[in-house]
Amino acid sequence: MRRTLTLLLALGMCWGVQAAPDSGATEGDAWGGDAWGDDSWSEEESGPALHGFYETALGGRLQDDPALAEDKTLAELRSHFEWERGFGSAHYSLKGDLYADGVEDGLQLDLREAMVQLTPLDWLDLQAGQQVSTWGTGDMLFLNDLFPKDWKSFFAGRDETYLKAPAASIKSSLYADSFSLDLIWTPLFEPDRYIDGERFSYFSPVSGRQMAAPDAVIDADEPDRFPEDGELAARLYGRQGSLEWALYGYRGFWKQPNGLNSVGEPIFPRLDVFGASLRAPLAGGIANSEIAWYEGRDERGDDPLIPNDQLRWLAGYEHELVPKLTGSMQYYVEWMQDYDELKRSSPAQYRPDELRQVVTLRLTWRLMRDNLTLSWFNYWSPTDEDYYLRPSISYRLDDNWTLSTGANLFGGEQEHTFFGQFEEGSNLWARVRYGF
Repeated sequence: MRRTLTLLLALGMCWGVQAAPDSGATEGDAWGGDAWGDDSWSEEESGPALHGFYETALGGRLQDDPALAEDKTLAELRSHFEWERGFGSAHYSLKGDLYADGVEDGLQLDLREAMVQLTPLDWLDLQAGQQVSTWGTGDMLFLNDLFPKDWKSFFAGRDETYLKAPAASIKSSLYADSFSLDLIWTPLFEPDRYIDGERFSYFSPVSGRQMAAPDAVIDADEPDRFPEDGELAARLYGRQGSLEWALYGYRGFWKQPNGLNSVGEPIFPRLDVFGASLRAPLAGGIANSEIAWYEGRDERGDDPLIPNDQLRWLAGYEHELVPKLTGSMQYYVEWMQDYDELKRSSPAQYRPDELRQVVTLRLTWRLMRDNLTLSWFNYWSPTDEDYYLRPSISYRLDDNWTLSTGANLFGGEQEHTFFGQFEEGSNLWARVRYGF
């Protein structure tokens, strides 16, 4: 109910100013994240447009998980609809999914977008309502992108688009000659759709074993006081020649309940994040780097119940290896602060490393006039000694039908590491989609 009220408030605010004067088109966003959605719209009056797809998806574990009786990781019939209509400088859009879920047994509605966009001034764009937001330079690694993610969808084999979860937010974009500024306010905190034991089991350092539904579902209370429990994200960005730069700020909470209160209940600790990124052409490809400082407002270094501050950094490079074959790599580091204090206050058995490193590799090969796409993406951590592999194949039969199949393969030397804990959740999946 509280999120519905927030959405109605946001839509009402923009409806009240929809008669604002028209303006010319604004410059494109070099960091716009087209893989997750399209933020642009036509300013000319247009009629309604309805399109979407129907999809059947199945997925199953490659081995038994003693903590879960369910062998399926994905079993659904999905309908996705998108509607939009423009009136001068105002644009209304609605995107949603209605699907029958055979794993969690029920009919689910996922409202991914219910938004009004307008341009009251030639240097200002506004977007209000349910929407998906994204920024940063990482490929499936998120440093300054503190918008909600859906890890259940990602691990189960749904389309990568569903890794990004929506939130009821108000976004303002201000444009100047040499830079632009985005401000995104989410009035009530929106967490990740995290692994909670419903579809995948998780490792509990308290019990020392895998835990899952129905007895060990993580159900943390979300911060819900208005307005003090809202989130504010900012990005100042621009271009200097071929170099793209950005500065970021975030004030809110950790997106997953990785803290505990005094009675051992999971909580979302408060969090501030400050960062920057660069992206530029290099040796025939594109290089990027990003850094972020995670500072917990509740963190005290010697408190094992609250995550320590972190410095996160990544460097990446993408290049077309041969025609139609693109490769990219990333190197990522998490440096935990106040580690000596943590060692004195927490047991060594499940304590994370001071420096966690992750290497990613992506290969994308398009064949048969781009109708066949072979894809490989993997995470590998030399410090945790674990991995996550994501091979997939997609074939477009015609303008309507698309067949896709792939796998989510987890493994590791220790059961408590981030990817190692999901080894028994490794799965194969297949999807059949009809677009209209």
